[in-house]
Amino acid sequence: MTKETKKITPRKTEARGEKNIIAALDIGSSKICCFIAEVKGHNNIEVIGIGHQASKGVKSGTIIDLRATETAVAHAVEAAEMMAKDQLQGQPIKSVLMNVPGMHTLPHPLSVDVRISGHEVSDRDVQNALLHSRNIVVPGKEELIHVIPAGYSIDRIRGIQEPRGMIGQTLGVNITAITGLSPALRHLAAVAGQNNLGLDGFCSTPYASGLAASVGDELQLGCTVVDIGGGTTSIAVFLEGKIVYSAAVPVGGNHVTNDIARGLITSIADAERIKTLYGSAHATGIDNGELIDIPPVGEEEHEHPNYVPRSYLTSIIQPRIEETFELVRQKIDDSGLGQISGRRVILTGGASQLPGLCDIGQLILDKQIRVGKPRNIKGLAESTGGPAFSTAVGMLIYAAEHADEIPATASPNGFALPVPFNIPALRKVTHWLKENW
Repeated sequence: MTKETKKITPRKTEARGEKNIIAALDIGSSKICCFIAEVKGHNNIEVIGIGHQASKGVKSGTIIDLRATETAVAHAVEAAEMMAKDQLQGQPIKSVLMNVPGMHTLPHPLSVDVRISGHEVSDRDVQNALLHSRNIVVPGKEELIHVIPAGYSIDRIRGIQEPRGMIGQTLGVNITAITGLSPALRHLAAVAGQNNLGLDGFCSTPYASGLAASVGDELQLGCTVVDIGGGTTSIAVFLEGKIVYSAAVPVGGNHVTNDIARGLITSIADAERIKTLYGSAHATGIDNGELIDIPPVGEEEHEHPNYVPRSYLTSIIQPRIEETFELVRQKIDDSGLGQISGRRVILTGGASQLPGLCDIGQLILDKQIRVGKPRNIKGLAESTGGPAFSTAVGMLIYAAEHADEIPATASPNGFALPVPFNIPALRKVTHWLKENW
């Protein structure tokens, strides 16, 4: 099998005529959803098919039961295909872009200087620098899923956004490489394969969420995206329009639900309902006077009222939310990007809709916070246009507009697996470039 750089292009089939169809599959701890979209031009993406199911076989962002996950994926894909059957002309989708939860990704900042010997920087110069940084094969447990040019310099002059056409002796390229853990990627590939789906590529969950939930110049000026999912909370720091850091913490909305179930001695299903209807991360004055009827666990008929103050529910939720933001702050501080990541935080993900979340986050992170939902995309119903679907929408944007950031190996069915990668390869990259440029 030979290595090559594979660029995703919207797939064209004879049955679909000239329609450009892309598909994204989001496998999360709480839900599994498939979005099918038609790309009609730059910044013109229309969702034509949506299918989502309660997640099965996934815990804290990790697949723990392949068969259960495969079945849930099959139902989600089938529902999306049924909705898009007219545009697909009855044909099934052949391949998908899949998300990689933040728990299974690692960021690696790389910096490479290459000689250009006084000629104008060409597209070939830039592409070759990126190509050789992504094609180094080294044994290890990580595999490359993103190669993102984060900035350029010419003769040590930094801050250059577009080097092509500029003249100098040395071209510097700053790269954010994001790797995925091999076992997690192979499990995701297995789920797709069992459903007769090829892989167009992988996309980091917080990166996709940032592409979907940001507006205006937020990514350019610097911001942090915090995607609070069911089992994990993913983090992405953007600067000058590029992702420069990603991480995750193993806490999410399901942990809040479990805390409520234990604290109120009720079932998980009732705890989730109570959280949705009455939950808040921050106490208010009116909570003390309001009572909530809690169905006791194990009782088939709830004959007698079991009232607790709403403030007691908040007292269960708030510590877990505080813990989540403390862990997020620690990750950002440890990255060294706390001061340059901007004053804006975008909360997204299904669990980001809990009332009072922004108040707690603002106190702990000391940044301006807003809840972000997918924007600038057509075809989303109100029920699928909220923060819970940011990752799926972001993957569509990524496939349509950022496909050159995906490295892959050649495969008869499209995307097999990214190339293996680890940090010692940086020395080999730098040495090769210096010797050959």
